[in-house]
Amino acid sequence: MPWNNQGGGGPWGGGGGQGPWGRGPSGGGGGGMRPPNLEEIIRQGQDRFRRLMPGGFGGGRGLAIVVGVLVLIWLASGFYRVLPDEQGVVLRFGEFVKTTQPGLNYHLPTPIESVLTPKVTRVNRVEIGFRAAETTRGGAVRQIPEESLMLTGDENIVDINFTVFWVIRNAGEFLFAVRGPEQTVKAAAESAIRESIGQIPIALALAEGRRDIEQNTLRLLQEILNTYGAGILVTQVQLQKVDPPGPVIDAFRDVQRARADQERLRNEAEAYRNDIIPRARGEAERLVQEAEAYKAEVVARSQGDAQRFLSVYEAYRVAPDVTKERIYIETIEDVLRSVNKVLIDKADGGPGVVPYLPLPEVARRTGAAPPPAPGTSSRTPTGGVRQ
Repeated sequence: MPWNNQGGGGPWGGGGGQGPWGRGPSGGGGGGMRPPNLEEIIRQGQDRFRRLMPGGFGGGRGLAIVVGVLVLIWLASGFYRVLPDEQGVVLRFGEFVKTTQPGLNYHLPTPIESVLTPKVTRVNRVEIGFRAAETTRGGAVRQIPEESLMLTGDENIVDINFTVFWVIRNAGEFLFAVRGPEQTVKAAAESAIRESIGQIPIALALAEGRRDIEQNTLRLLQEILNTYGAGILVTQVQLQKVDPPGPVIDAFRDVQRARADQERLRNEAEAYRNDIIPRARGEAERLVQEAEAYKAEVVARSQGDAQRFLSVYEAYRVAPDVTKERIYIETIEDVLRSVNKVLIDKADGGPGVVPYLPLPEVARRTGAAPPPAPGTSSRTPTGGVRQ
């Protein structure tokens, strides 16, 4: 081999055929090496360690230092970190002691104390009445009739699917107060919503009562969990489906359509009534106002006539002749005001008979105002002559 040509020292540079541990080759033909002595290696290591330790390894001071280092390491193992979305739960010999907030904290080292750090900000969900597509095989929603069928306040059956969202409020109570927190939330949620549904009729549950059902269920569920001391906070109860049972849903929808038609017709009748009644009331009020106005007019006219008669009577008592003449002239004026008349004045020495052409009548029929006939004149009731 190549190292044999370099003086026979082997790969470790030793002369005289020595092995790697400074010993000669073992006998027994062929020049093979003897295996290392493990006890000697261990002893050499111990000697080196004693030389490093002041006063030797067997001294009490060295042993105390070693023990002190081990104790420090053991005590330092009690430091732990709680993440922002976690809450620390400290256990002392397996018994819950306290909870710690996020950050760097300390507990007595193992096996005296230990710590658990559950996630307290993660929103958990419990599905009741169905199982969503991501939790079932085949990607389809699976219905659970034994969970979803409930009895309403008017003794009808309704099919309800809903989801409960919750978070951990107190990690210590959550871990040790109840066994199976998710199953506890599910059972309490079923109980709470059955109580809420049992207090309202089915028509209200299918329409505008959904919000009330969610709020009442949330309140009742939280009260139940607080009674259990579960350390759980329910953040939301969300209804997914509120329908009649599948075998009767078509008939129920027919009933709902009939009720909708009934409501529509009632609204139309109410609208017609609201239109006709105010109109009739307004017409009646108008007639009453007109009657009141006519009454006031008649009374005022009568009072005026009576007052005028009294005034004429007083004038007659003072000057009877003048009053009689005036009354006569006014009466003749009223009588002859609308009468066609022709007066012949004989004072001019005429024959008294002249040809008469009814021009006023012709003008009335033709619609034109005729000129006065030549040689004729009309005299007013008061004695004046109109040309």
